[in-house]
Amino acid sequence: MQEADILFLEDSFKKYYFNHFDLIKVPERTSEREFGYQKFNSGMTRHISIKDDKELHLMLMQNIPSDVYCSNAYYAFPNLPMNEKDWKEADLIFDIDAKDLNLSCRDSHTVSICNECNDVSKNSSKCLKCNSSKIEKKSLPCKYCIDASKIEVEKLSQILTDDLAIIKENIQVFFSGNEGFHVYVYNSQFQEIGSRERSELTDYLSLRGAIPETFGMKKLKHDRAAFPDFDDKGWLGRFSKQVFGSKSKRSKIITELLANGYSSFQKTLDNVSGNIGVKIDPNVTMDIHRIFRLPGSINSKSGLTKIQCDDLLKFDPYTEASFLSDDTVEVIANCPIQFVLKNKKFGPYIDEKVTIPIFAAVYMICKKLARIA
Repeated sequence: MQEADILFLEDSFKKYYFNHFDLIKVPERTSEREFGYQKFNSGMTRHISIKDDKELHLMLMQNIPSDVYCSNAYYAFPNLPMNEKDWKEADLIFDIDAKDLNLSCRDSHTVSICNECNDVSKNSSKCLKCNSSKIEKKSLPCKYCIDASKIEVEKLSQILTDDLAIIKENIQVFFSGNEGFHVYVYNSQFQEIGSRERSELTDYLSLRGAIPETFGMKKLKHDRAAFPDFDDKGWLGRFSKQVFGSKSKRSKIITELLANGYSSFQKTLDNVSGNIGVKIDPNVTMDIHRIFRLPGSINSKSGLTKIQCDDLLKFDPYTEASFLSDDTVEVIANCPIQFVLKNKKFGPYIDEKVTIPIFAAVYMICKKLARIA
């Protein structure tokens, strides 16, 4: 990234943190958490201890970070090296990202940036200008991406409350600032479990590794009564609704499943897992020492804010998470697809000088699709 672009982004981010510090969600038990940050074109600085709002505000204004992070874990000594922190417990956090949903729309809003000649084109495996295969992909997520991610959030929240007895009020949903959502679970019975147990928890939520025997199919002795019913709780009931469709079809479909055999049933179960299992990143949830993007901070991949979603269904990140200035700036834009921010359409631009609002300029510069003129 060019120096002029970095200075522009730093100025825009600094004004945001000065004017919108009220949006920063300083977590409970602040002094027990580890904080960290990155600066543009720089590495991570972490193992920072913050006592209160004033210290956090000072850190933001002094360093003007590109990204700000905070641990889900609680430590006795958060500012010490990892092996000396004395881990106590950690909130559960789930990451749901549109890039992991295999959506059909993704090709239409992905651009390819050549690392050799910097040419920008619509989604392609090789540079159309110099034929290099050193391509960086950038996605400009659409409304369908966000809506599909919301469905996964709803599925996750339902299972957490129905199957795992999580209190609904202890679940908070945040737009990640780019392509998806972070779901936080506070004060649950899972606070003190380790990485292995959290990995097993993600397997359950994703219905990953499910075996036919759990759902009534056995290799040798068949028992029709062992198959789940519509009224069963948890995954058994969800399986029934997905596979049988209706109570009247249950008997006929069980007959077909038995006739097709064990291996075929495993394939059916794998398909069911893909359809009704929650699509979460297991590596995020199982990492009990990870530092997560701080709610209320800006995501440097987009210039949008990580913000809590009070009404998930109505939430529109491209209006509600865009807080940067409406003042205009001149940029050289090379963005071959159109995008919408704050109900305004931008692009496509083909390597042209345009005057646009700062919030749109930041978005494109963060995506490597524009530079300061």
